Amino acid sequence: MATLRQLRNRVASIKNIQRVTNAMQMVAAARMRRAQEGITAARPYAQHLDRVLQRLSRNMEEGGHPLLSERPVERVAIAVVTADRGLCGGFNANICRRVMTELPHYQDQEIQLVAIGRKGRDFFRNRGYELTGEHINLFRELAFTQAVTIAGDLTTRFLAGDIDRVLLVYSEFKSVARQVPVVAQLLPIVPQDQPQEELRADYVFEPAPDRLLEALVPRHVNFQIWRSLLESNAGEQAARMQAMDNATKNAGDLIEDLTREMNRERQSAITLELMDIIGGAEAVS
Repeated sequence: MATLRQLRNRVASIKNIQRVTNAMQMVAAARMRRAQEGITAARPYAQHLDRVLQRLSRNMEEGGHPLLSERPVERVAIAVVTADRGLCGGFNANICRRVMTELPHYQDQEIQLVAIGRKGRDFFRNRGYELTGEHINLFRELAFTQAVTIAGDLTTRFLAGDIDRVLLVYSEFKSVARQVPVVAQLLPIVPQDQPQEELRADYVFEPAPDRLLEALVPRHVNFQIWRSLLESNAGEQAARMQAMDNATKNAGDLIEDLTREMNRERQSAITLELMDIIGGAEAVS
């Protein structure tokens, strides 16, 4: 049984933790709003760029651009986008588990893991996986140049024949309460299907489609990496906001329980003192 002093110390300690978690929740909420605005602006551009590539690829012969060309898959690179920090619930664990469920699909191929984010790097290192690339501390000051660097590394390895397919695993931001780990093929580029009425439409491209592809394909790869970073950043902040909100509420519940226990201890101590006083008075009389 804890003493009254121990209970008071525990209540004071939990109150300090509650203040910290509440502050972290407010910081995460502010960062999430900014990240959400970035995603809202980026998604339409990514979708329109994909539609343009779809139209261009239909006007080109097969193999018109090396990043669009499919080839037998012998080596697969999986780029895993996680956070650099924890305290965000199951955000990082969900992404890593999604990768673990994807690995058996490529058991006949050579798998190369690329960690984007400290938590993903630590997860696979601790389990004995060898990483062929790592990019950490990106989310302190997220910038498009970081996405260009990552995309350039993966593109160079793909063009050199070191890898035949690149998969991108990240958490797609659906809402504040919902982030869904997704697996997307980054290379070779496979444009998404479009409605038949759009595909039947005639377009005039200027300059020529091959020159447009040379300019747009690298930009598409860069932007897909950038979008995954934005989605992951928003998802991380949303998950941290939820986790810190739950921690703050749990701390409040624990403080209430300890306060009740502390009051019972105080009442017991007062009762014992009164019994001692009454017993002493009776002995004197």
